[in-house]
Amino acid sequence: MATAGLMACLTGLANEPQSKAGQETFQFAKDDWPWWRGPHRNGEAAADQSPPLTWSDTKNVVWKVEIPGKGHGSPILVGDRVFLLTAEHDSEFQSVLCHDRKSGKQLWKTELHQGGLNLKGNTKSTLANSTMACDGERVFATFLHDGAIYASALDLEGKQLWQTKITDYILHQGFGSSPTVYGPLLIVSADNKGSGAIAGLDRKTGEIVWKQGRPKLPNYTSPIILHVAGKDQLIFSGCNLVTSFEPLTGEKLWEIKGSTEECVTSTVTDGQLIYTSGGYPRNHLSAIRADGSGETAWENGSRVYVPSMLHKDGYLYAVLDAGVAICWKSDTGEEKWKQRIEGTFSASPVLVGDKIFATNETGTTYIFKATPEGFEDLGENKLEDEAFATPTICGNRIYFRVASLKHGHRQELLYCLSEDK
Repeated sequence: MATAGLMACLTGLANEPQSKAGQETFQFAKDDWPWWRGPHRNGEAAADQSPPLTWSDTKNVVWKVEIPGKGHGSPILVGDRVFLLTAEHDSEFQSVLCHDRKSGKQLWKTELHQGGLNLKGNTKSTLANSTMACDGERVFATFLHDGAIYASALDLEGKQLWQTKITDYILHQGFGSSPTVYGPLLIVSADNKGSGAIAGLDRKTGEIVWKQGRPKLPNYTSPIILHVAGKDQLIFSGCNLVTSFEPLTGEKLWEIKGSTEECVTSTVTDGQLIYTSGGYPRNHLSAIRADGSGETAWENGSRVYVPSMLHKDGYLYAVLDAGVAICWKSDTGEEKWKQRIEGTFSASPVLVGDKIFATNETGTTYIFKATPEGFEDLGENKLEDEAFATPTICGNRIYFRVASLKHGHRQELLYCLSEDK
């Protein structure tokens, strides 16, 4: 754990708004990516970096390694380490993998669960869909195992510290919610047709500090904490609701009927409005005031079901599941432009400065400019045959979890791409 990035995690969160007095916060190094959607939980990477704009399976490859099993969770990076989850169907192991950031070498593998794998559900899903989280001392994983959702903590050498059952889980499409760290808590959600729940756990002990029941409906969103309407709020959409919780106590701040039943995307904000979207049983995108008034500023029927959106400088950017890039004025919903791009999209786009990186399910990444003036194509690159995990972009490098499909065999790979090797 003697790396600058890991030690820095213990001192306060860079550029994050301070919430309550005395709240424990973290400081990550600029080149770290500690949880789903990055340090600011919004898909925005550090703007002052220069990731490659061109690549292939041989060009601008720093390293690539084979990953056992199958998973759609993104890699997280803290200090000199890369962490991700996987599920091996043959051996029925669900595991945490740790790789060296510089070389890609596997440092350790910890098996958290064996057996009890339910391979039903959506054919695109896996039993390792979640992205991990890290607080600088521990890494956290959530798995659907043997009909229940479990959260686990490991130290940085792979030793399991605790494991807590969150709730029983009735499988529908799959389980895809990623945990997040906030102050002393690990926050986990598990909406499903049975005893759905969202909970805050003591990240040192795994003890459940607060827990809120949820409607008996399937839903796949991750808990996202945003500084909006002047305070930190845990925003959660789906089950025909949009709900705001106080993240440290679980107190319900406000709740409105809205969104739709099944959502996947993670909410983003402009500081006053939050933007939620869903795709079943109807396509729905809405801009909601987060002050508790219950007012919806605007909405439309765009199908932004799986890839999460981005907000920059008063504009909202999205890639529709069916392969359309689109830009709206974020306060009014006025459409500024839209452009067809090829493929079906599950991975979420990532913003780096004024560039958006959007990867489709066949491993093609489109790079275009985040501008309301019109679609400006900056590049297109193909990597292997399948990509469902959102790429991680930090430290001038792109970390891609992809799969090769050759001769009837599927092999997952983790790539590190950079122009500076």
